[in-house]
Amino acid sequence: MLCLGIETSCDETAVALCDDGRPVLEKLASQAGLHAVYGGVVPELASREHLRRMGPLLQALWAESGRTMADVDAVAVARGPGLLGSLLVGLAAAKGLCLGAGKPLIGVDHLHAHLMAATLGHAVAYPALGLLVSGGHTQIVSLASPLEMTVLGRTIDDAAGEAFDKAAKSLNLPYPGGVYIDVLGRGIAPDRSLFPRPYLDNEHLDFSFSGLKTAVATYVAANPGLRVAAMPESGGPIDPESWPMDLRVVCASINFAIADTLRVKLERALTTASRRPASLLAAGGVAANGPIRAMLAELAVRRRLPLFLPEPALCADNATMVAATGCLLGRAGLTHDLTLAPIPRGRKVPWDYQAGAPLGRGSVDSRSLPQ
Repeated sequence: MLCLGIETSCDETAVALCDDGRPVLEKLASQAGLHAVYGGVVPELASREHLRRMGPLLQALWAESGRTMADVDAVAVARGPGLLGSLLVGLAAAKGLCLGAGKPLIGVDHLHAHLMAATLGHAVAYPALGLLVSGGHTQIVSLASPLEMTVLGRTIDDAAGEAFDKAAKSLNLPYPGGVYIDVLGRGIAPDRSLFPRPYLDNEHLDFSFSGLKTAVATYVAANPGLRVAAMPESGGPIDPESWPMDLRVVCASINFAIADTLRVKLERALTTASRRPASLLAAGGVAANGPIRAMLAELAVRRRLPLFLPEPALCADNATMVAATGCLLGRAGLTHDLTLAPIPRGRKVPWDYQAGAPLGRGSVDSRSLPQ
């Protein structure tokens, strides 16, 4: 089946086509430069920019792919969690296309789609243990199958990506700052005692990165020479060798604190699992971080598990992951009607699909999937 995916959860406007889960083409417009001057995403500006970009992106998708809405079997749209105004733009576009072309609508859990991005082009064995790590979410998830997902642990306050970005802001690095901390800290030995590995003195799988964020801000306040005198232009090239070594050590130490916190919780999840996972997945924008990817690779080798990571371009928000997940749901006959509602950040996305005839060829039986 050919699925059109639409993604507007936060500050990336994206549309993509997937054919039976295989990426065909994506058109994406980033808003990073727009929000950089504010040091973070401004929801009202994000929703207005989605509205401005959606039409031209769709036109470019049809023109470059040679496809039209007549070729599409279903439209999948990220319904949440995310910024409410941003989600509404994507949902309105998806509903309008479905109504006008008579196509089925499939609402996609944005977090589920991230994890499925790690499986694109791979035969993944289940059950799998998944790590979702992004600017707004940090979760450990058990996947009994591609469409059966149980959250085992989540952040109780700030996510790992939030800690990266706020630490970068303390150092006067541009937004999104996690990229700078990643690059500047690579290849530098961290001071493992400089910052705490937060919220490990417990037995569960939840996360909390607010303490780390505060620890970095406190350390920088006590060492003001670490702050960059003039903030570099966002999106420009990063030459690590041109930066002070003491700043690079701080960045390496932040990378270590976050990566090792994730490692400890993943080790705990693997040790306490009632059934040994057959695969390890990781996804989300922070899954592009070099030290975190290295930690995951080392963990997978030591635990003798295959590791599946999205290519860096598919770690950030994108519509390919939405379209690919839409293919999975559509082949299972799982769709929504036009009353589909957005789910803002902080609320659980419900499993409220309508089970019907499978879409496309090679479909799975929806009766075997969670209802």
